[in-house]
Amino acid sequence: MTLIRNETKRKLKAGELALGFGVHHLRTSALGMLAASTGHDWIFIDMEHGAFSLHEATQICIASLTTGVTPIVRVCADAIDEGTRALDNGALGIVVPHVDTRAQAERIARAYRYPPDGTRSWGGPPAVFRYKAPGHAEAQAQLNDEVLVVAMIESREALSNIDAIASVAGIDALLIGTSDLSADLGIAGQIGHAQVQAAYGAVAAACRKHGKTLGMGGVYDREWATKYVTEYGARMVLSGSDHNYFVAGAAQRVDLLRNALGSGGRPA
Repeated sequence: MTLIRNETKRKLKAGELALGFGVHHLRTSALGMLAASTGHDWIFIDMEHGAFSLHEATQICIASLTTGVTPIVRVCADAIDEGTRALDNGALGIVVPHVDTRAQAERIARAYRYPPDGTRSWGGPPAVFRYKAPGHAEAQAQLNDEVLVVAMIESREALSNIDAIASVAGIDALLIGTSDLSADLGIAGQIGHAQVQAAYGAVAAACRKHGKTLGMGGVYDREWATKYVTEYGARMVLSGSDHNYFVAGAAQRVDLLRNALGSGGRPA
């Protein structure tokens, strides 16, 4: 059976922009279709901050596989087992937060790939093969190439080790968690601060040097999002999450309808 392709990984390898739909509150199997219909390339199922069970997360992954939208799961920093189970059950990528050292990067790179590249255990034919995989060696080699492994950069310590982290084989992208990074720098929420710009510059340089993709999360301001994409080369971009999409869209619609009748929704 043919492996379902990781279209996001292919776009990133080609240097194209890949936009992610963050999933925090929604639990519907329609998420892949919703993301596809709104022009997203991947969904970002947040098991670090969202109250997902692994079952809920993987059901969303499986439902997304045939939509062309890549299901990617963010696990907690030390939840290696949740990541491997997510990959066994529909995910095509794993994001790990708070990667501060080369040793941490090496651990996750190996955990999410099969031997000889890593230590991932074979649990039978996975969902991305539609549960009908070829021989073990062939299937594992294909999966090693297809899975996207992303390390998040969110601290001063990570910035001080950025070249070493970026040099680790098996890490595909470095995703800057701008909110947590700015907080660690003592400038919480100041996404355009000079220190944040310097951080983007340092991570971007490390990505270019070692052939990784630069990712961006936590930047939804038009000016700064545009700058980090166009000038610094961010390509794996979390463009928003279900809650802020809902609030923005709902508020806009309510404002339109209330204004249709004049001030405060009363007849003019």
